[in-house]
Amino acid sequence: MSEKYNLKELWLKQTTEPPQMDDVFVKLKKLKRNKIAVLIAINILMVVTIGVIIIIWLYFEPKFITTKIGIIITIVGIILYLYAYNQILPNLMKISNDKCTNDFLKTLLKIKKRQKYIQTKMLGIYFMTLSVGICLYLFEYVSMMTLTWTIIAYSLTLIWIGFNWFYFRPKIIQKENDKLDIVIQKIEKINSQYQQEK
Repeated sequence: MSEKYNLKELWLKQTTEPPQMDDVFVKLKKLKRNKIAVLIAINILMVVTIGVIIIIWLYFEPKFITTKIGIIITIVGIILYLYAYNQILPNLMKISNDKCTNDFLKTLLKIKKRQKYIQTKMLGIYFMTLSVGICLYLFEYVSMMTLTWTIIAYSLTLIWIGFNWFYFRPKIIQKENDKLDIVIQKIEKINSQYQQEK
């Protein structure tokens, strides 16, 4: 018994009320388009960020080794995150309307697995390297300040990083997961209805 089902064939054979096939395709296309757009935007943003960091390094010519180490750690963190994030692209490109539901499901589950890895491990590494890099970078400049201003500068920096980690990150993760889960559930429903009819 073959485990591959064509979505269009399944649609024609459905007797119960299935999810609207057009709706599944629209959501799938929208998901693919959205993920590719976000991927491109993140790549552009991160490359520009690396460029700005390098320009700052060259323009301000830091004297402390901690500043240079901070810059390098930040750039390495960005590159690692970008590398991991771009691993989603091959699976995104596999999504097309003429695939079988099992192929769709496998591809979407691979994307979900990669997304979870990025959202947990890689985002954690990214935030850690960014935090350490920024704190080391600031050391040269806050060393010229009074203790009060040093505490204020580091506190504001860490509060901003913490706010991003505890407030924005969970909202973005939840939104990304919800979009993917909706499509996966609809395809799983089509598969299970087809199995019941057999």
